[in-house]
Amino acid sequence: MPTSVVCFGEVLWDILPTGQQPGGAPFNVAVHLSQLGQPAELISRVGDDELGRELLAFIESKHLSTTYVQQGHTHLTGVVKANVDDANEVVYKIVQPVAWDYIQYEAALADTVAEADMLVYGSLVARQTNSRETLYRLLESARFRVFDVNLRPPHYTREVTKYLLSKANLVKMNHHELTEVMEWLGQGPVQDREAAMQWLAQRYQLQAVCVTCGADGALLYTGGQLYRAPGLPVQVRDTIGSGDAFLAALLKGWLAGDKPDAMLRFACAAGALVATHQGATPAITAADVAKLLAPQTA
Repeated sequence: MPTSVVCFGEVLWDILPTGQQPGGAPFNVAVHLSQLGQPAELISRVGDDELGRELLAFIESKHLSTTYVQQGHTHLTGVVKANVDDANEVVYKIVQPVAWDYIQYEAALADTVAEADMLVYGSLVARQTNSRETLYRLLESARFRVFDVNLRPPHYTREVTKYLLSKANLVKMNHHELTEVMEWLGQGPVQDREAAMQWLAQRYQLQAVCVTCGADGALLYTGGQLYRAPGLPVQVRDTIGSGDAFLAALLKGWLAGDKPDAMLRFACAAGALVATHQGATPAITAADVAKLLAPQTA
């Protein structure tokens, strides 16, 4: 049975005041998919260094394959310095160039992507030519493309982001990114998120647009309808990885054919649950998410 979801992009170390934590949005999504019971593969690259070897070991400890995590000799494993002074709005300083900027195209990657139900990608991995060109080639092999927008200044351009949007079937972004993208497209400032999401879906022929709104929950526009799910009241430790857990849970529901309102509520609960922990990939299960959600649906 082929892997259901392939996640393409950065894997790195988040350097926090409390120490280093594995991270990178595509990696976090892959971990959470796996933990929620949805098979996933990761395509990335680390350096042939101690940090790279530690990441490979961590990936395996999360029951993910390292088959498509390349090791390079010329660039160091990626690191990001995270400022968590504001628990709800983490600020990142992303080092470049690093190993994941140089993901090399291989025929085996295209085969894996072609067999998968979904390819998940973001804007950050497209900041440099090598990984960007590999991504562009893999997008042509993918059956269903999920664009996790994830704008990290100054690591993106309008031109590349709009191209990645044009290739997507499902787009997930936060409300700040929605405003920014709509302004690029001459449609800002956003007064009505529903209208903006509908416009974006029509402009790029998207099957779904999902917008996360922090503590206020999330919106999902699909099948000509808008769905809303409220945020869940939790004690926030930090929000690192919350959006990635949200996306993983949403995609699990999408692949299972769940109703849009149900998958959106489940996704909000997954994001909230991760925010109660430190770091991006705490051990959570679908049962844990359901337990957090239970009082909301009773």
